[in-house]
Amino acid sequence: MRVIGLMSGTSYDAVDAAACDLAHRPGGGALHLTPLGMVSEPYPADLRTALADALPPAATTLADVCRLDTRIGQAFGRLAVRADRELCSGRAELVASHGQTVYHWAADGQVHGTLQLGEAAWIAEATGHPVVSGFRPRDVAAGGQGAPLVGLIDLMLLRGRPGVPAALNIGGIANVTVVPGNAAPVAFDTGPGNALIDAAVRELSGGRLAYDEGGALAASGRVHEGLLGRMLAEPYYRLPPPRTTGKELFHPGYLRSCLAEFGRIPPQDLVATLTRLTARTVADALRPLGATEVFASGGGVRNPTLTGMLRAELAGARLRTSEELGLPAAAKEAYAFAVLGYLTLHGLPGNAPGCTGAAGPRVLGCVTPGSRPLRLPAPSPIAPSSLLVRADGVSVRACALR
Repeated sequence: MRVIGLMSGTSYDAVDAAACDLAHRPGGGALHLTPLGMVSEPYPADLRTALADALPPAATTLADVCRLDTRIGQAFGRLAVRADRELCSGRAELVASHGQTVYHWAADGQVHGTLQLGEAAWIAEATGHPVVSGFRPRDVAAGGQGAPLVGLIDLMLLRGRPGVPAALNIGGIANVTVVPGNAAPVAFDTGPGNALIDAAVRELSGGRLAYDEGGALAASGRVHEGLLGRMLAEPYYRLPPPRTTGKELFHPGYLRSCLAEFGRIPPQDLVATLTRLTARTVADALRPLGATEVFASGGGVRNPTLTGMLRAELAGARLRTSEELGLPAAAKEAYAFAVLGYLTLHGLPGNAPGCTGAAGPRVLGCVTPGSRPLRLPAPSPIAPSSLLVRADGVSVRACALR
């Protein structure tokens, strides 16, 4: 089956689309994924501004939510049409859309609700293909954290590797999946990935810059140990997994409150400190679990200052890239949701209960029909146990991060 996965993460800067062919024998075993490529488009500037203005802790209205739901859905639909044309030769059979998370209602270690915008009907209307969307709420309704849902795909990729492999995604929020050889796997959000770094750069540049390109600003600064210690005191980091967080906590106002007790900190030192915070909290989360190798993905991989700090903090664990598992760092989450959409359509669970805390395996999401009558494939009696990524008939391998 040819599937397009759509994703926009907590950085809400762009929509990514990754296309792949997926095949699975009904008797179980491996799910075979052949990547077909990725396309990405930034949100229109006015839509990104409207989205930023509506996110917590800002006040908003239901009218704003309705407009965002429509405009995000239309943006996803336009990119899905492009992905079908450029990557699938017009032969896509399914679209899987994560949507745009705008609120994750977490309190007292429990997630009570989650909201992703980007109405799937706009995607189905634009492409003519059925769309699977709304993946997170079913896991939450079953008592889970609803995140990180990529934990299941990470398990399928990492099972059987020697030592204690881990997957790390550094988006606006960073999350990890760890697969110990003699214990149950775990997955959780470690804390801010790029969220606070990006927030600082935007404020320091008066909105001219969206992120620390190439980690240049952080590389020119020195870590402010007092501020770092203040931020490491955040109670979230001491919650046991499974745990999840978002920009409901790690937003510009949070950063300003942390800075309030300090005098003026040079911009480059502030960004260096926030970059170290991300590296430290990721490493602090992985160290007790004994990770021996870490496969990184997400936008943070493009920041050499961050990856350098992370490598130093991880010490004995080797930092690699998800490309070594066959999935490009920039596209891994979009591919992951393509897999989750495929599982949903085949009546298979898409969560890993041990990682999210859900009461059990659940089929995730809702299906919106395309322009033709909806015909679901026969449910698979056994879920695939592993994910084999293949290109040109061979497994993909690439270099570790230097």
